[in-house]
Amino acid sequence: MMLAPSSAPMPEQGWQTTGATGSLQNVKKFNRQDFRDLRALCLSQGLLFEDATFPAHISSIGPTLLPEEKLRKIQWKRPTELQKNPYLIRDGVSRFDIMQGAIGDCWMLAALGSLTLRKHFLENVLPKDQGFQDNYAGIFHFRFWQYGEWVDVVIDDRLPFLNGKYLSVHPRTSNEFWPSLLEKAYAKLQGSYQNLSGGYLSDALVDLTGGIQVQFSLKDPPPDLEEILKAADKSRCLMGCSTSGQSRNIELRNGIVQGHAYTITGTVKIPYKNGWKHIIRIWNPWGRGEWKGPWSDDSPQWDHVEPKYRETLLRNKDDGEFWMSCKNFQEHFSRLYICNNTPSFLDFGDEPYKTTWSLNSYTNLWRPGLPTRRNRYASGAASTNPQYFFKVLDHNPKTSNVVISLMQKHAKHVQDEKKLKIGFYITTENSRVLKQIFIQTRDVTRYFILNPGTYAVVPAATEDQEFKFFLRIFIKNQDYHENSVSLTSPVLPMDVPRQNQDSSYKALFLRYAEQGSAIDASQLQQLLNEVILQDEMTSLGGRFSFDSCRGILALMDLNSNGRLTLQEFRSLWRSLTKYMDIFFKEDRNHSGFLDVAELENAIQAAGLATDTQLLRLMTLRYGDAAGRVGFSDFVCCMLRLDTMTHAFQNLAEGGSQISMTATEWLTLVMYT
Repeated sequence: MMLAPSSAPMPEQGWQTTGATGSLQNVKKFNRQDFRDLRALCLSQGLLFEDATFPAHISSIGPTLLPEEKLRKIQWKRPTELQKNPYLIRDGVSRFDIMQGAIGDCWMLAALGSLTLRKHFLENVLPKDQGFQDNYAGIFHFRFWQYGEWVDVVIDDRLPFLNGKYLSVHPRTSNEFWPSLLEKAYAKLQGSYQNLSGGYLSDALVDLTGGIQVQFSLKDPPPDLEEILKAADKSRCLMGCSTSGQSRNIELRNGIVQGHAYTITGTVKIPYKNGWKHIIRIWNPWGRGEWKGPWSDDSPQWDHVEPKYRETLLRNKDDGEFWMSCKNFQEHFSRLYICNNTPSFLDFGDEPYKTTWSLNSYTNLWRPGLPTRRNRYASGAASTNPQYFFKVLDHNPKTSNVVISLMQKHAKHVQDEKKLKIGFYITTENSRVLKQIFIQTRDVTRYFILNPGTYAVVPAATEDQEFKFFLRIFIKNQDYHENSVSLTSPVLPMDVPRQNQDSSYKALFLRYAEQGSAIDASQLQQLLNEVILQDEMTSLGGRFSFDSCRGILALMDLNSNGRLTLQEFRSLWRSLTKYMDIFFKEDRNHSGFLDVAELENAIQAAGLATDTQLLRLMTLRYGDAAGRVGFSDFVCCMLRLDTMTHAFQNLAEGGSQISMTATEWLTLVMYT
């Protein structure tokens, strides 16, 4: 069934949700195609969808990706033709599902590999309302961020094959198709598969998140590189890296591929010999081919690592993922890319709960007329083009407090050589030019340490050609006030980094209460699993069960009506963020679990008392077969311990006759 945009039926009544067009609540329809309406029409007519705007034709591949004789041999096949029981997702989404095909889109797949580690971003891109089992009509859709707006891209599921092999990315599991279909949607957004052959990892990170990305040269790295990596990993940023080299995809003897993009999947410091070693985990989108030097899978360095760390960190498989030292990382890679919806990777050195980022964003048109050459800038010329004022209130000379990102919005599918050299000036109140940056790229992003005062950003280009731009100004606020943060970035409140989440508890409550006045156990379970367990480490210990959520609700429900009010949820939210910080701090090997010693330290860090017998009982009730406690069980354990500790204290202070010690009381109530 072939449908052009103009033939698509009108949207159903009530389908559009609230929110400005281009927000996640009301995404913009690419090519005016409505997924639900098109699927409903196909189902009603018993036909499989065929996309007229991105057809199964050479035009969707691109004229120069392959020689003409190979282009003529391209065949298009649906997953239902390839597998008896195809799935969109099989046993969850993982970077190991991805294996790069013949198209040179490692830059996009490296970003996609990082996305699989950050569930809160992944769910924005990969909607759950589709699959091969229910309401299958050969139609799928995916979401990408483009110049300040979220765009919903509809595709049919016909995939290109050459000589019986995938032309595009192919899944490691033969009947799982989310990587191939998502890549096809991104190719449609870019105009063709050909336009995926060669690109910038930084662009893909932004397109998949709507976030802010910053690049670091590893040939001249910042002195605090390790702190930046640590802060980025802790705040759940997407990270990638790339190698230099004129010849792309040349694998060296040491296993590193030249001119290639990789995903950074973790960073950790571990005890090594008589000190500590900072190592970095990296993944190759090829799905194979690994570093062969120190800290690789079979290297002797692992013989000097304690078994509990080695068993947790080392995955000795040819799956493209490997560890290497921070020193070797700087030697063999050329650039580091970090992306998040706020510049949380610059928050090292501050206490996280005292640091927030505010955002102002603008879309406008720059026209020739303002002198654009750096030596021709004049203070009076700014009046002919937009300038944007911002005020800096806080200043720490050791950390950046302003991040500015300027993105040019060019015509569809413009190639790199046609991109303008864009940038911006930062001026002071007296119009003195303080900073100026110009680069030929889609996105110019820089971070600064600015003294308190009022400044202006003046976007510009070095050529006399007008361009549309999207400007974002992030400003760090170090004094925390619950209602002072007003992020205007195009992401849901749940996507704010952990240190900012307390300010968004009201939005979360209203979202999961479905605009009601209270949350029940089922709604609480959904909230905790979707928001709190978005981090890979917190999710390793299992999800929050319905029974555990009923138990949490019983502890926090002061009115005994089986529901949490906004005030009760506020208390729970503060406890959750407190326990999350403690868990991350005490889980020193990043295993996603606490052993008995780490659990004891965590209880003490929370200001609570325990003894050997109580610890043993807690690990029996809340731990796994090895006595380890995952994050969801840790939360249930701590909430109960905290509540019962205060209950005993209240009884004692109220003059009640208690014939047992506090520890005996806690042992009784914690195990019953």
